[in-house]
Amino acid sequence: MEPVDIAIADWERERTSIRRVREAVFIREQKVDPAIEWDDQETSATHFLVRLQGEPVATGRLTRSGKIGRMAVLSPYRGRGIGKKLLETLCAHARSIGLRQVYLHAQCHARDFYVRCGFQVVGDEFEEAGIPHIKMERRFDGN
Repeated sequence: MEPVDIAIADWERERTSIRRVREAVFIREQKVDPAIEWDDQETSATHFLVRLQGEPVATGRLTRSGKIGRMAVLSPYRGRGIGKKLLETLCAHARSIGLRQVYLHAQCHARDFYVRCGFQVVGDEFEEAGIPHIKMERRFDGN
């Protein structure tokens, strides 16, 4: 696989790139209502942007509460390990700022991906944005 660049992205300066990835994946591909895609966490969350040869191909964010979310990889770049590297980077950042655990609302079809990355299911299936989800968490103590 080509080398990927994963870095913290400043929402104010890089929101166009972040929005482009999320709009492609969530709004156009998964038909999420744009009114619920953008929320009050955008300016306070720590966003990450993945670039391949300088082009944005994936994004994700970590909120202050330790919630990983809005993970999106553009369709042509899936299956290359980019999502896993992004998730590892988000978790490493969470640990570096003193969080002892993170959680996320995984789309049910991605459950096994998150299990392979050390997450455990905590709770029952629920619907979010018209898509079945499951809450999952990963604890860092003892890892």
